[in-house]
Amino acid sequence: MTTAEGALAGVRVLDLSRVLAGPWCAQILGDLGADVIKVERPGKGDEARSYGLATKAVDGRATPAPMHIVANRNKRSITVDMATAEGAKLIAELARQCDIVVENFLPGKLARFGLDYETLSHDNPGLIYCSITGFGQTGPLADRPGYDAVFQAHGGLMSITGEPDRPPARAGISIGDSLTAMHAVMGITMALHARERTGRGQMIDAALYESVLAVMENLVTEYDLTGYVRERSGSILPGIAPSNVYPCAEGEMILIGGNGDTVFARLAQAMGQPELAADPRYVSHAARGANQQALDEVIAAWTAGWKLDDLIEHLEAAGIPCGRIFRAPDMLENEQYQAREAIVETDHPVFGKVKMQNAFPKLSETPGAVRWPGPELGQHTDEVLGEIGLNA
Repeated sequence: MTTAEGALAGVRVLDLSRVLAGPWCAQILGDLGADVIKVERPGKGDEARSYGLATKAVDGRATPAPMHIVANRNKRSITVDMATAEGAKLIAELARQCDIVVENFLPGKLARFGLDYETLSHDNPGLIYCSITGFGQTGPLADRPGYDAVFQAHGGLMSITGEPDRPPARAGISIGDSLTAMHAVMGITMALHARERTGRGQMIDAALYESVLAVMENLVTEYDLTGYVRERSGSILPGIAPSNVYPCAEGEMILIGGNGDTVFARLAQAMGQPELAADPRYVSHAARGANQQALDEVIAAWTAGWKLDDLIEHLEAAGIPCGRIFRAPDMLENEQYQAREAIVETDHPVFGKVKMQNAFPKLSETPGAVRWPGPELGQHTDEVLGEIGLNA
C-alpha cells in the first residue's frame, strides 16, 4: 500500500450515527483519509459493538463484534452524553470545527439537543450535514422506524429476491444500509465540491428505501410502459439463458453465463454438443429465453459429471464466463483477491490480527487505506476534547 494521503485528508467528520448505515458512510469517508470522530454513549457505546456473532479473545475477555471492527475502522471514538446540556454543548463545539456531520436519528430528535442542521449550520455555514433515515425527512412515513429488511421490502428488492415458489427473501446482507451509506458518501462528496464554489454547506437527506429504489434498474419504468410486474426468479433472469447456477460433482455449484449467441456456440462446443447451437429451440437469444428451463436441464445434466475446479478450467479455456460461488474461505485463498489486495490484515489490540475487506474504490494518486480497526469505546475522548481546548 502506498503511504500517500487519502483523497479526503484534511476533512473532519463528526459521526453521531450508530449500528450500520451511518457508521458505514463515515467508515468510507475515513477509509479515504478523513478524520472521523465517532461520538458514542458513555458505558454502552454503539449497539454494533455487540451485534452479530459473539467472539471471545484467548483470555476470555468480551470483545467487540466483527460489525464494529469493520464499520468503525479508521475512526476516533469519544464518549459524550448528548442528552445532557454539557454533552450537547461539547458536541456542538466539535461540529463548529468539522466539515461534515453524519447522523441517523429519527427526524427532529437531534433538534431537541440543538444538534440539528439549522442550529449547527448557523455557526458553521460551510457544514455538510448528512441525515440518514429509513423513510427520509418528509412524507407520512418519515417518523416510522425500521430495520434493513423493512426497507428492502419497501424499496422493491424483496419482491424480486428468492425462488418463485417460496416467500420473498431479504438479501443475505443488510444491503439497504450499505447502499444508503454509499449514496450518502456520493451526496457528501458532491456537497464538498459544491462548497468549493459557493462556500456554503448543505443538508443531505438519505433514505434507506430510496437507496434501494435507486438501484432497481428499470423496474418501475418497465411496469409503467408495459404493465409487466417482475417476480422472484431465483438465480436466473427470465428470458436470459443460459445464465444460472448448475450442479457439479461432490455437491459443489458453478455459475455459468453463456447467453450471447457466440458465447453459447462456444459453450455447446465445450459441452461436446455443438448441435445445440443450431437447435431451433436454442438458435437465438429469444429462442433460448423462451426455452430456458429445458436448456438449463440439458446443461445441468452435463455439469453434474464434473468436479468444480476441472469444469472451471475447461470452460475458461473455451472462453465461457463462469465461476464458483465464493464464500469467505474462498476469498481468503483466491489469487485474484490476493493480487488486488481486496482483503487486508490489520492490527487489533485484542485479536492481534484481523482480516477485512480493503478500502474501495482504488484511487491511483490518493488511495484509501485501512489504518486501524474499530476503536475501543472512548479510546480517544481525552485526545479529541483536548483539541477543542479542554484539559484532562
